Amino acid sequence: MKHIFSFLTLSLFTFTMAQKQNLTPETLWKLGRVQGITLTENQKNVIYKVSTPNMEENTIPSKYYTIEINSGKSSEISKDFANELERKISPNGEYELVTKDVLVEKIEAKNIYPDLPKSSGYLFSDLQHRHWDTWNNGEFTHLIIRNLKTGEEIELLKDKPYIVTEYTWNADGSQVIYVTKENYGTEYMTSTNSDVFAYDMKSGKIENITKGMLGYDTQPAFNKDNVLAWTSMETPGYEADKNDIFILYKGKKINITKDWDGTVNSFKWSNDGKKIYFTAPTPGEEQLFVVSPFDKTPKVEQLSKGMHNITNIVGETNGILVVSKTDMNHAAELFTFDLKSKKLKPLTQVNKDTYANVAESKIEQRWVKTTDNKQMLVNVIYPPNFDKNKKYPTLLYCQGGPQSPVNQFYSFRWNFALMAAQGYIVVAPNRRGLPGFGTKWNADISGDWGGQAMRDYLTAIDELAKEPYVDNNRLGAVGASYGGYSVYYLAGIHEKRFKTFIAHCGVFNLESMYGETEELFFINHDLGGPYWENHKSYKEFNPITNVKKWDTPILIIQNDKDYRVPIGQGLQAYTAAQVLGLKSELLYFPDENHWVTQPQNGMFWQRTFFKWLEDTL
Repeated sequence: MKHIFSFLTLSLFTFTMAQKQNLTPETLWKLGRVQGITLTENQKNVIYKVSTPNMEENTIPSKYYTIEINSGKSSEISKDFANELERKISPNGEYELVTKDVLVEKIEAKNIYPDLPKSSGYLFSDLQHRHWDTWNNGEFTHLIIRNLKTGEEIELLKDKPYIVTEYTWNADGSQVIYVTKENYGTEYMTSTNSDVFAYDMKSGKIENITKGMLGYDTQPAFNKDNVLAWTSMETPGYEADKNDIFILYKGKKINITKDWDGTVNSFKWSNDGKKIYFTAPTPGEEQLFVVSPFDKTPKVEQLSKGMHNITNIVGETNGILVVSKTDMNHAAELFTFDLKSKKLKPLTQVNKDTYANVAESKIEQRWVKTTDNKQMLVNVIYPPNFDKNKKYPTLLYCQGGPQSPVNQFYSFRWNFALMAAQGYIVVAPNRRGLPGFGTKWNADISGDWGGQAMRDYLTAIDELAKEPYVDNNRLGAVGASYGGYSVYYLAGIHEKRFKTFIAHCGVFNLESMYGETEELFFINHDLGGPYWENHKSYKEFNPITNVKKWDTPILIIQNDKDYRVPIGQGLQAYTAAQVLGLKSELLYFPDENHWVTQPQNGMFWQRTFFKWLEDTL
């Protein structure tokens, strides 16, 4: 009887496993996207949002919920109620902080000449003409302090061409704290110097708290005792510099993470105001950390471990943190993290039923030796039900940034589990320039785009190619942004390694890129400056130099509203491929920016991506 029971149990297990399906683009675009918003005032509930794509309507509508932390009981709430909890009301309840786009500069024809209301023209006299995916129409986001009783408003930055990006109250409501870059035009596009300002409610005076700190200063937040903390980058013009936590304590600005060789993503004060919890990249992951800012020598302690990303800290209550967590097989959900046991526990399970029917990919982290004798972490993602006795086509994934991490993120476009589910092994190296491996490793990419990073890529794919289950005749390379640049560059130097390439919004021509992109501080820092100054990057690391060696099919994806890597980059690359007679396609989106955000465009992207691989690999 015991043997019969064992057989039935095994049969049931086998049948259950057989029912699981590989992840598809259609399933991916049905998943709910969970975002933690805040804890309720009594700290017993969490307010969160779930955004679920509607493919037919081509929208991503959101619903709002509250969930009891202890019981896990969830119920839907109105958007208005959720928004009420997010309002920036002063501690005394008398004022509210809101933002408003205010016309400061006359740039559009209809504002310059009112008798030409139908003219579509813009007239610029400085370099701040467009940013990310929007042209400057002369309106700037200003901060408004609104009296809730009288309706009277105080407009901060009135008549100034500056944009407020973050804002909050101090603990007693005597000050409004906000972040802006007090520069304009060419200076704005060539500088990262944002500052934290304090507006005194009584005197009306404004103080620049971070005056003299010339990098990014962001994320201002107070503890209950009115001590201000914020994150700061030291190097002017370097957007991926080490991000430290500063506090303003007893009139002094103190860097409490200066002796820690890492970079902070986001942080939150503890309820008692004595500690700061934060998230930061680690080798191949993103974890929770804590630091006691008032210690004589503050020490950073890592709290969480595991193959996952802790991407956000929602709040703290009764010895636990509410956080957002992802891994390569699962989209973000909310978890509780017990500060004593250091254990994570699921809180929301929005996508549980979907994932119950999806076969997971095996994720492996392996270290390989680079050409300069360093150790590099390489993520390898295997197809579900991987069989080491078979041979698989393999994709080298080239990360963007160039200083964005390759860790346990879950993307709705560059989704490793989805790629693996279509039968591909994915090789995702943490090549030079990625955070989580110390500040030097992160900085080494700047000024060396086509150097060691490319050798790191080739080392990663060559090491995996030694495995008997990797089909060396079916290797591809894919990537976006700097990853797209990497694809264009590798296409000219790969020496027949790869059978196909896919580049999304990649940098193709460094010289024209300098003249087309908008945030010049980025390219000034990473390439050394303008092309007319004959910097090394333009001579040695420009993909167009080796285009004559292109000999491999390539799919080029380009979005028209991408002003960071403008459309000319993709069009130049496609023209080159066509003139060379290569099998090539151009996937073009006229209404997307650096990403692809609309559901039907996302589905078209996925289908085109995998159809190309099917045809060429």
